[in-house]
Amino acid sequence: MLRIPNLRNAVSLACLFAVTFCVVAQPAAEKLARPTPQQAAWHGCEIGMFIHLGPATWQDSEYDTLGTPLERINPDKLDTDQWVATAEAMGANYIVFVAKHTGGFCWWQTDTTDYGVRNIPWRAGKGDVMKDLAESCRKRGIKLGVYLSPNDAQFGAGGGGRCKTPEAQQRYDKIFRQQLTELLSRYGKMFEVWFDGSSITDVGDILQQYAPNAMIFQGPYATIRWVGNEDGVAPYPNWNALPMARAKSGVSTGTDGHPDGDAWMPNECDARIRATWFWNSHGAGTLKSVDRLMSMYYQSVGRGAVLLLNIAPDTTGALPAADAKRAAEFGAEIRRRFGRSIAETSGQGELIELELGKPNRIDHVITMENIIEGERVREYVIEGLVSGRWKELCRGSSIGQKKIDPFSPTEVSKVRLRVVKSVGEPQVRTLAAYAVREAPQAIAGKGADGMATKIWEWSPETVGKDWQTVDIDLTAACREARVYQVDFTHAAGKPPLEIQSLTLLMDGIALPEFTKMAENSLRYDVTITGLGKPLALRAVVRVSGGQKDSQGTVTIRKGQL
Repeated sequence: MLRIPNLRNAVSLACLFAVTFCVVAQPAAEKLARPTPQQAAWHGCEIGMFIHLGPATWQDSEYDTLGTPLERINPDKLDTDQWVATAEAMGANYIVFVAKHTGGFCWWQTDTTDYGVRNIPWRAGKGDVMKDLAESCRKRGIKLGVYLSPNDAQFGAGGGGRCKTPEAQQRYDKIFRQQLTELLSRYGKMFEVWFDGSSITDVGDILQQYAPNAMIFQGPYATIRWVGNEDGVAPYPNWNALPMARAKSGVSTGTDGHPDGDAWMPNECDARIRATWFWNSHGAGTLKSVDRLMSMYYQSVGRGAVLLLNIAPDTTGALPAADAKRAAEFGAEIRRRFGRSIAETSGQGELIELELGKPNRIDHVITMENIIEGERVREYVIEGLVSGRWKELCRGSSIGQKKIDPFSPTEVSKVRLRVVKSVGEPQVRTLAAYAVREAPQAIAGKGADGMATKIWEWSPETVGKDWQTVDIDLTAACREARVYQVDFTHAAGKPPLEIQSLTLLMDGIALPEFTKMAENSLRYDVTITGLGKPLALRAVVRVSGGQKDSQGTVTIRKGQL
């Protein structure tokens, strides 16, 4: 039994216990994943602008059919200053230009292919969109990024740049490396590099030499990840950390976030201002409203992610006037709502109070952690002082770079952040109150999105006791690029399947890294990054325990948000 002779000793012992607790707890905070300075700067951009232009623009298509004669491609009103002005009006801090999409058409002067800008009428084949855009970005202080598709139909390169023979792979690897070198060495500092669908070509030395500080989207050198949908929506909670193994996969998504992950890799939410990535002649009616774009903003930037919004030039090379106007309206609405707070503060610890000076009717609070110290807050409550009593306004889990919390308008004299759960001492960069005077946006909840679709079923006649391979067609079920949830469900009282492996095939080419076991061996997350080609799941299966009477179904649905 521990004896405490007097009060002084009790106080000393209590202090010793407190010191001991701090010493034990501190290493947990020290082990938190943290962003690099470059990642932290990328977080701070909040909004970028995507630009898709290619032969598909002339085809009313999302993918190049390779059927458009080059002499028909003449964007004679292309003005990169207009592109940059639109980005500025929207509040975007960087632009990612699709220099080459999956068809292989190149918008810069390259020696690797004849399928590109040097063989079209525009500027008599002397034009270089990357050069023009780089100069326009430099003039206005907008950061420049580039999308170089690893897929290339001209060279038979499928998902991730995979070719069907070793000889073709060797040839394409050389071409892809040259294309990347040209893009990164000729146009100044690159802020972001996109390898859509990952890349199997080793380009680490090129990235290190020419773009050591750039953010890399997908591939083995990725520093940011695809959120897992094209709706501009991040999951909530939105954890910036994830397990190192998933970070190194090059194809991690928002579904991989984990508060105790040992790698920092934030989410980029790519989305479209219209229904399609490339302009088409019948898409004007799909232009999103400001309200729709604001909902997207709340669910991306407002959850600590970065929003990359696509605005596509038409066949003249100019951004449609209606699209540019809508982008400016979107930017103006963001500034109207959040350009100026009623009051704000910062601080450390589990309780941070914000004095408003006098009672104010507020309806939003923005909270930001000092992410350089890691994402420490795991659960929090925002409260307002109403007639001398604290009233809960909202609550949440992750904060990270930024959390925008809307709530019913309430007149308060103070606001406080009460951290219910954290790792180490919370480090709050900003606690700010706003009177937006708009109804709170409809925010998507967590859970599977959409109805499940049956894609296969098994019975004693189709599956035996020995391992066998079955191909399950996904083409009709996958209508958009995103993460899908696939479930193998056995009938009640029947033995389940055993799954040895599950591999995604796109146009017959295996992409094993795009499937991962989710909650158990009968539930998988499948990432679809491209459409327009046959998709299938190749499952190696057998009946559990060698029994012969198994029955069940396989379903697919949109993954969790």
